[in-house]
Amino acid sequence: MAILQPLIDLAALTYLHGVRHVVLSPGSRSAALTLAFSRHGGFQIHPVIDERSAGFIAQGMAQQLCKPVVLICTSGSAGYNFAPAVSEAFFQQIPLLILTADRPREWTHQFDGQTIYQSELYGKHVKKFFELPSDYSHPDSIWAINRSANEAVNLAAQVPLGPVHVNVPIREPFYPSEGEVLAPSLSIRLIHQTPVDRLISVSQWNELLDEWDDSKKILIAGGQCAHSALLNETLSKITDELQVPVLADSIANLAGNESFISHHDLILSGNDDADLMPDLLITYGLSFVSKELKTFLRRNPAKNHWHIGNDGVWADPLQSVTRQIAVDPDYFFSQLFEKIDYQLFTENSEPDNDAGYLEKWLVKERLVRRKIQDFLLNQTLLTDLTAIDAVLSQLADGEQLHVGNSMPIRYVNALGKPDLVSVFCNRGTSGIDGSLSTAIGAALTNSCPTTLIIGDVSFLYDRNGLLIKSLPENLKIVVVNNGGGNIFRMIDGPARQPELEEYFETRHLHTARRTAEDAGLIYFSVHQMEDLATQLAAFRSCDNTCLLEIFTDPEENRVIWKQFKQLLA
Repeated sequence: MAILQPLIDLAALTYLHGVRHVVLSPGSRSAALTLAFSRHGGFQIHPVIDERSAGFIAQGMAQQLCKPVVLICTSGSAGYNFAPAVSEAFFQQIPLLILTADRPREWTHQFDGQTIYQSELYGKHVKKFFELPSDYSHPDSIWAINRSANEAVNLAAQVPLGPVHVNVPIREPFYPSEGEVLAPSLSIRLIHQTPVDRLISVSQWNELLDEWDDSKKILIAGGQCAHSALLNETLSKITDELQVPVLADSIANLAGNESFISHHDLILSGNDDADLMPDLLITYGLSFVSKELKTFLRRNPAKNHWHIGNDGVWADPLQSVTRQIAVDPDYFFSQLFEKIDYQLFTENSEPDNDAGYLEKWLVKERLVRRKIQDFLLNQTLLTDLTAIDAVLSQLADGEQLHVGNSMPIRYVNALGKPDLVSVFCNRGTSGIDGSLSTAIGAALTNSCPTTLIIGDVSFLYDRNGLLIKSLPENLKIVVVNNGGGNIFRMIDGPARQPELEEYFETRHLHTARRTAEDAGLIYFSVHQMEDLATQLAAFRSCDNTCLLEIFTDPEENRVIWKQFKQLLA
């Protein structure tokens, strides 16, 4: 008999907290956890062979659901393979509940199989670490497991969202006998945590409004965040009615207003940008993609810089923050607009800030849009830039776009995403690993058309994500294959080194064809510009999971990207 009741109750408890998805990798030591969740009957179980891919697939799911997803693995190095996804989830604030099976602590470093030091395995890259007792029979152990499980699930789902690690030592035997039923206890104690909204007091608002009134040139800039209809609507009112420029990277998912500034990569690549320096800078969201924006704002620090975010993280990447305002951006900007709008109404006055400041941004934004259009119309070569532009032009209303790191996200950010498309990218750690698996996890849960644009190295690095039983049919994969790490050709330092191709770009001749065939994907390929439109149309109209591989030349990519970046120079 091997019914480990506290682990059965652990599974039931996570279900009561609203968790519905479990990603697990095979193993023996984790058998009790696997059976507890799979035999519960209420979870969608997603088996994934490779733990590194499993971690990113779970991350993609949790990113869409904004709820914890359970990750299960066996003991030993298996848990270490979750680490890249755990660190990405931590910095991108995505909720995961990681359950690593383990041998009891006394067996560590005793030459027993699959045994490593698993305590604090992920260091500071989790919100908290828990280790369950290995004795599952004592009343205190049963109480401790229940209490820890409640805290772990609540903590993962509490702002800032993030990963929580629970290490689970399990003694043999851990397989139930034939006929034994795994049923939760009748006395499971569910502990809810009541969230408390953070609000700004009247006196604090007065201070903020005084700083606003004293600022002539006000700029709002959005970093990575999920789409919010309320935030989009409010920022649209602020730019239209208060004449304040609102600037956002593609991963800020801001859309719906022609006055939003989305081509700052090119606007700020020229030298004539001193007149765009703000007096008051208001930022929200997580990381910025645009190096040009970060360089410009560091070189031209605002007198006052407010950062809006209730995640408790004191981040200052622009080296100019003067106020950390710990509230939700939706709340802050809607309240800010209402208060300023009411003040202007009662005073029967116009905004005091410089409306010409917005116009300076808009003049350059419109100029860039025209120059981009003219530039792309004159291109006859199939390059990364022209290929990605063609893919972006085909995306539909309500579609999700997932983008790999390195050059793909830089192309998307510079070109400007279609307004009604949500963009996701692993910019927590900005690594190339896991982009494919994250998109797979997202497509498994989002119920909408999902397109991934990824480079060849990122794709090859993460192709084990395709080793799942059923790939989501709403996923389309675009692999831009330039035969290596083309970004190093774009960066001045490595580009000047004779070792560029061998040690930086790592040139290769691999393609995605065999991988696509092994995974059962419908495969399309393009080698010439004149074939792009036809193959892209066939790819887009495909009803099943499919992959389009676009082959480009690295040196042609470098030349075109350089010309593109110099449009306003």
